[in-house]
Amino acid sequence: MRMYDVIKRKRDGFELTPEEINYFVAGYSEGTIPDYQASALAMAIFYQGMNARETAALTMEMAASGDMVDLSPIPGIKVDKHSTGGVGDKTSLAVVPIVASCGVPVAKMSGRGLGHTGGTLDKLESIPGLTISIDEERFFDIVNKVGCAIIGQTANLVPADKRLYALRDVTATVDSIPLIASSVMSKKIASGANAIVLDVKCGSGAFMKTAEDATALAQAMVEIGEHVGRTTVALVTDMDRPLGNKVGNSLEVIEAVEVLRGTAPADIADTCLELAANMLMLAGKGTLDECRTLAQHNIDNGAAFEKLCQMVEAQGGDSSVLRDTSRFAQAPCVHEVRAPRDGFVYHMNTEEVGTAAAALGAGRETIEASIDPTAGIDLARKTGDAVKAGDVLATLYSSEEERLYNGERILLDAYDIREEAPVAIPHFLARVSRDGVERLV
Repeated sequence: MRMYDVIKRKRDGFELTPEEINYFVAGYSEGTIPDYQASALAMAIFYQGMNARETAALTMEMAASGDMVDLSPIPGIKVDKHSTGGVGDKTSLAVVPIVASCGVPVAKMSGRGLGHTGGTLDKLESIPGLTISIDEERFFDIVNKVGCAIIGQTANLVPADKRLYALRDVTATVDSIPLIASSVMSKKIASGANAIVLDVKCGSGAFMKTAEDATALAQAMVEIGEHVGRTTVALVTDMDRPLGNKVGNSLEVIEAVEVLRGTAPADIADTCLELAANMLMLAGKGTLDECRTLAQHNIDNGAAFEKLCQMVEAQGGDSSVLRDTSRFAQAPCVHEVRAPRDGFVYHMNTEEVGTAAAALGAGRETIEASIDPTAGIDLARKTGDAVKAGDVLATLYSSEEERLYNGERILLDAYDIREEAPVAIPHFLARVSRDGVERLV
């Protein structure tokens, strides 16, 4: 078999065989297939696409290129959850303990943030003492005793995807639905869960800018999961405005605590409840309505919050900062951003809100860069809100005064204030399962 022939077949629109896909993934992982041929195939896939069989085969080959986690030492149905990323998306911090408090184990491997999106691990590490570097034996032990744990991915999890993603990033082939879907699902499948719930974001703060593209990506990922024996459901949700009011690492932990205490803004609270309900349903806990009721009950009675505290303690963290969030380290520099004129917040460039938070020190431009856990933004006004000139739009936090001015400049550019009120944006747009697409608007 020659890589030249594989490239040519895909360039000409033919379906690649499992053997050809195996040949490519194995060869590229081992370094026998050079970057220029892998780039050519990625571009051919970008233009010609892949069908469900091809995408599933690519996913499984990438998953098998490194460690495949075996969760069988943890009894019961294990359900994983993944978000395609967004600004203020702290859902894992609340959803994982909600689901675990209802008797469904969650053994979650997460990643770090890069650019305008925050990573779950960075948020967790703002809790004093907490570690995400846990070996497999201890990971399983914590999940079996507590019901959940969130740790960093192993270094050898899906190495083929790491190589291919880096290549796509510099060859203008990132935004290919088969390549995105196989990248996400290869990590989820390698992580060992029996079932998967996906939160696919769309809008100005998401990778997929339109509901149509986000739904197509959701369908592709659900098809992959079902094709390889993992029951998979995807929710398509709005990211045309930040999720919740807080953006930044310790700030987002605080808002996750508010979700579990029933005091969070409706958008983040509703999203967490819906994701948790879908995870519980896939674990066999009842109908979707019954699972919503179960999840809400454990929020209301405090069981979900206690589960978060137990998980944090098991991972070496100080849970006292959760019980009294004023004990989190405080940013020394604080600045209020005020509305320049009367009107309504007509639209927010959510990616720019994330960029402003990163400029304050909450994000990183490279994987090696350090972050400021106290930096971030607390939004007082979001899309649809009326404002008067001088009203506080947001409060900025940083460890460096000069960062505040850059953050303010970026954030003000993210706000579009007009005389007319915008049309209300629904938060849930679609639910995708093996049964098809259920439009929610």
